[in-house]
Parts: sequence; structure tokens; C-alpha cells
Amino acid sequence: LLFNKPRQRAPRRSERRQMTIAESRPVLEEVYSEKMISDEEVKKLALHAVEQEGIVFIDEIDKICSRADSRGTADASSEGVQRDLLPLIEGSTVSTKHGNVSTDHILFICSGAFHQCKPSDLLAELQGRLPIRVELAQLTEDDLYRILTEPEASLVKQQVALLETESVRLSFTDCALRRVAHLAATVNRDVENIGARRIHTILERVTEEISFNACDRAGEAIVVDAAYVDQHVGDMVTKTDLSRFIL
Repeated sequence: LLFNKPRQRAPRRSERRQMTIAESRPVLEEVYSEKMISDEEVKKLALHAVEQEGIVFIDEIDKICSRADSRGTADASSEGVQRDLLPLIEGSTVSTKHGNVSTDHILFICSGAFHQCKPSDLLAELQGRLPIRVELAQLTEDDLYRILTEPEASLVKQQVALLETESVRLSFTDCALRRVAHLAATVNRDVENIGARRIHTILERVTEEISFNACDRAGEAIVVDAAYVDQHVGDMVTKTDLSRFIL
């Protein structure tokens, strides 16, 4: 099959190729798709979708929030960042390489832990533009267990895959995962609630010795059970010596 395909960099020149029908099908589809699709129409539809159905998620907004008693100090720069965000949330026109985007109808969702401050410490104007306030419940022991087991790339699977690079076959029993979830929930309740990040610190403590000696244990199969978890972590919780778990 012989045909001419214009080059993208030199549209006036054509390239002559010879190929089978099966090989030419995707090339022909690409050529005629480019002719049928208008870039301007795609940009127009994309801008309309962003303006009418766009959602912007702003995480850790508490990092730019200062306590009421610290205003007027060096921490006052956070108030300037809030004032910079205010026009976007109120509604303004933002210039992009694809055209101007109006934020009047874009949904803004903000979140934060607010350990050192409160949502009421935000600028009054910013609070007025975020009228719906929702407080999330803390993660329960069952929630932490699901985080350990259900995600496709959970921390447990990551630890297993990491030690496989050293030819160490690591596995966790269900009782061990239940124990890790229980310890994480306990430390979150008694010390500081940092959510699911607590799982990472506990798993690091559980696998610390295994990871350190992995090069000397190549070819071994190691099973982590509830007793192993208690041996490396449980005594620390019992003695309330929790300094290693604080991020």
C-alpha cells in the first residue's frame, strides 16, 4: 500500500512509505483523526468543562493558618498567602496557555489537620468563601487494618517486594496485621493522632532488624506473626516510651 503522509515539521513535503494493510491501519487512523479533530474546538470544550465542572483540592491549608494570638509576629506571612488565595476562591479570571479560565463556578475543597490552630483562625473572608465545614472522624482499628490489606500497593506489599530484592521471602500473618492496626490506633489515641502515617512508623520498627540483616539471610522465608510484632513494638507501648513513633 502506497500513500503520502505529511510530515508534522514540514507540512509541504510528504514522505512515501510502503507497508502492509495491517501496518498502515493505525497510521491512516492517526492521519484522518488529525483532520477530523479541531484543536480550537478541543480547547474550547476543555475550558468550558473546567469552568463549569472543575474541582480544586487544597490540602494542608492549616500550614498557612496562624493562631489568633500570634498575628502580628513573624508568622504573619501566612496571612499574606491566604489573601493571595482569596481572589481565586472568590472568583477571578486566570490566564493560562490555553486561554483565560474563570474560577467563579469551580468547586474548591480545602483540608487540614489543624493541630496547632483552628479553622476559625483563618481569615474571616476566607472562611466566608468556604461555608461548609466537615470534621472527619479519626481512623479506627478496622480502618487501619483495611489500609494495610486492601490497597493494591499497600505498605505491607511494599515491604515484601523490597525484601524480595535481597532474596528474602517475607510474609505477614493476618494476626500480625491486626496487631499492627491495634498498636497504631492505640498510639494515635494516647500520643498524637497522625492518622494512617502511624502505620508506616510501626512497620518500620517491625521490619528494622530484618531489613538490616537481609543481606545475610538471603534465601530464607520469614513469617511475621503477632508475637513477633509484640516482641519488637508491643513492649514499647506498654512502657509508654513512644518517642520513636513521633514523626
